Amino acid sequence: MLNRRILRIKAFKAVYSRVENPAMSLKDIEFELEQSCEATRDLYLRLLALAGPLTMEARSRIEAARSKFNPSAEELNPNLKFVQNALARVLDEDPDFCKLVKKKKISWENDDVFLRHLYEGVRSKEYFREYMNSPASSLQEDAALWCHIFEEELPDNQELHEILEDLSIYWNDELEYAISWCCRSLEQIGKGKPWSLPELYLSELPGSEGKESDKAFVFTLVRTAYRNFDRYYSMVSAVTPKWDTGRICATDLALIICGLAEADAFRNIDYRTTINEFVEISKFYSTPESRAFVNGVLDKLINKE
Repeated sequence: MLNRRILRIKAFKAVYSRVENPAMSLKDIEFELEQSCEATRDLYLRLLALAGPLTMEARSRIEAARSKFNPSAEELNPNLKFVQNALARVLDEDPDFCKLVKKKKISWENDDVFLRHLYEGVRSKEYFREYMNSPASSLQEDAALWCHIFEEELPDNQELHEILEDLSIYWNDELEYAISWCCRSLEQIGKGKPWSLPELYLSELPGSEGKESDKAFVFTLVRTAYRNFDRYYSMVSAVTPKWDTGRICATDLALIICGLAEADAFRNIDYRTTINEFVEISKFYSTPESRAFVNGVLDKLINKE
């Protein structure tokens, strides 16, 4: 599930914690890293568990309309295609999925306002109207609809961002990645394949036999950064004489130390790939000037070795 870019980001965040809190032990950092990795899959599960509650929200709307004092003909005979969608039923009846949802204590029952607003947004969209008006009915069509919902309604949903931010400190920038994995699962279910929990690391997925362990990669990266932190700090100081290292942005320092650690621990990875990866990460997590600074320092130090 977790690719190398995501793992480098998680390593960077773990090292950033060390920059901000020098008293952190390696055990503390490894525990935080492990929690961070598992949190991505937990987010995937929470989002996938949205199918049942959103379907129930639609069903509740129909039942409420039917119970009105003087319902219209359309309210008495509504289009039930969405509330009867097979995708939500497949997940609700999957014992492994339900067991995990229960174990993780995943629930949307306290987020009724979000569900109401989400359903209003969905039913106003053209893709939903096309789905409801289509005479066809299949699990594949239902799965395609849910992919539309996940991809078009969730990434920029402010209410969802606030809910997730309250639930986990690890989820504030992983929503789109988790959505992409939800859609992979939805597509597989739509093809009639049973749901299965994705392996946590890409190297553990079927067909990846013989590949270098992604888990070993990220833990080795963080351990190397931690154990050589003072040496790397001195190296950065030596090549930035015009900068007081105490004034270097903490995110830049963490990115540079991660780059040096990867260059040390993984000689088989082209140093240009390492530099490019951490420069790319700097675009999202540091200052506008960081790209050039991180690139310049890493290039100077890695080439110097």
